[in-house]
Amino acid sequence: MAGRWVRRFAVSTAVAGCLASLTGAASAQAVPTNVDLPKFNPSEAGDRFFGVPSPYAAGEATLHAMALLDYAREPLKLVRDNDESVGSVVSDQMFVHLGVNFALMNRFALSLNMPFAVVSSGDALNVGGVNTIEPAGATLGDLRLGLRARLIGEYFDGFQLAVGGYMWLPTGGSDSYVSNGSVRGQPMLLLGGREDRFIWSLMAGPSFRAATDIGNVQTGYQMNWGAGAGVLLGDARAFQLGLETTGGVDVENPGPRNTNAEALVGAKLRVISPLEIGLGVGPGFTSGIGTPAFRGVFQIAYTPEMEREKSDRDGDGIYDDVDACPDVPGIASEDPAKHGCPESDRDKDGILDDVDACPDEPGVKSDDPAKNGCPVRDSDKDGILDDVDACPNEPGVPSDDPAKHGCPLNDKDGDGILDEVDACPEIPGVKSDDPKQNGCPPDTDGDGFRDDQDACPREKGVDDPDPTKRGCPKLVRVTEQEIIILEQVQFDTGKATIKKVSDPLLDSVAQVLKEHPEILKIEVQGHTDDRGSKQLNDKLSKDRAASVKKALEQRGVEGSRLTSQGYGMDKPIADNKTEDGRAKNRRVQFVVTDKKPAPAK
Repeated sequence: MAGRWVRRFAVSTAVAGCLASLTGAASAQAVPTNVDLPKFNPSEAGDRFFGVPSPYAAGEATLHAMALLDYAREPLKLVRDNDESVGSVVSDQMFVHLGVNFALMNRFALSLNMPFAVVSSGDALNVGGVNTIEPAGATLGDLRLGLRARLIGEYFDGFQLAVGGYMWLPTGGSDSYVSNGSVRGQPMLLLGGREDRFIWSLMAGPSFRAATDIGNVQTGYQMNWGAGAGVLLGDARAFQLGLETTGGVDVENPGPRNTNAEALVGAKLRVISPLEIGLGVGPGFTSGIGTPAFRGVFQIAYTPEMEREKSDRDGDGIYDDVDACPDVPGIASEDPAKHGCPESDRDKDGILDDVDACPDEPGVKSDDPAKNGCPVRDSDKDGILDDVDACPNEPGVPSDDPAKHGCPLNDKDGDGILDEVDACPEIPGVKSDDPKQNGCPPDTDGDGFRDDQDACPREKGVDDPDPTKRGCPKLVRVTEQEIIILEQVQFDTGKATIKKVSDPLLDSVAQVLKEHPEILKIEVQGHTDDRGSKQLNDKLSKDRAASVKKALEQRGVEGSRLTSQGYGMDKPIADNKTEDGRAKNRRVQFVVTDKKPAPAK
């Protein structure tokens, strides 16, 4: 899978498609070596990103320098129409870029970049009448000269605009796919900025160069672009993480073979000022000439750090970062709280009049501008000063809760538990060692639902979205006379065989009997409606009652506590003339016939 991705998005270059039309050629054609294959143009020393120039000029008469290692894997490869690899014309290409950048007046920058192709390897191929020439190896690249001018924005501004351009001189060797042997030029429009920790840059501009034929693919005038974004980490913003992408497309012959696009994920670290190191890696995304399968860059740069210009808004000669009164002209003082402030403190409390809320009354400092410089009072005489008293006009008591500190103790629900420790201050309750339940109603049946929220406060139950059922048993309810089942036991039609659907119900009945040993005996009663003969109904009800008794014994209920009896149609509880009434009459009941007496109080 990885090999196929590489072939489709990074390795298959412009030559890949042109072989389709060349394989039937009668005479051999040669792929020229005078091709400016490298598409990665390093930014100047001092720029934020590896391949996307920044719009600023960092410094005034300031020199920046760098050495950058650029490795490209398979920037030129031959493949057949069926994606079958033929071989790499250029399999590995590595450059060492030596660059300098001279900044003038924080606005203009002059740059020079000299590339050296220290590695340029590949194979001489002959496919379908197309001949390729093996790269000659290490050679000099094309010298690049650069100029840019910042038009809008400063170094630390969130938006900056600049114009600039590059010019390449044909100093590179003509037999290693590093130069087309002609002068090239590229004007650029640059955008970018810095907003605290966030940095960004955009570049766009055409490149003008001599047209070159590679097989049947012609390369020439190209529109180039780049974009980068990153974040500065650490207190000193010395560590940078970023993502950038660069590319271009031939204007006269657009198409996948004349389109380049790749990306780098990179990091830069200012080790010690002014030394910076950086590393970036990333893939290519297109089949254009010069787009590699993979690119890696490593940079060491000498780049003096820019410092933010200090401001002095009030013009008193004391910078704002140390001026205690940055908007009011003042004088120097050894006291940081007065440094840069006018000499005005009428009440002599050490708090200058311009920030003193009580300038004629000695007071104390406060984070509250309305209280700063005012005397501290205790209006309600409760021993808690007004500035921290939540009820300054009402005597109260201390509290760890700032909202209650200095307020009187309250017991709104009258349960004898003070509101500050009452978990249910609006509802009368009982004391509890659990702070979350202290002062709340009890849970009499212990089912986890407070009595005030429990629809069956004396029967253990379960949760239910219906408030009228919350805390009530789901299937079984116990009374003094019987165990009431909230669902009917289901039997096969006309038989005494209990359906599986009734298993949970019988499980609940058995559990209730185990939880209530005071119930000594239960009569399991079977009843029917009036359809059919009396003899048949008597037998069916008897058999069904016996089946239920047996099912309870199988669930661990002692047989001595159980009897069964069938009553047929003799004890209806509803009108047998309706279907609903007949359904109610077809039932099983659990009647308590013997119970231990309640203990004497």
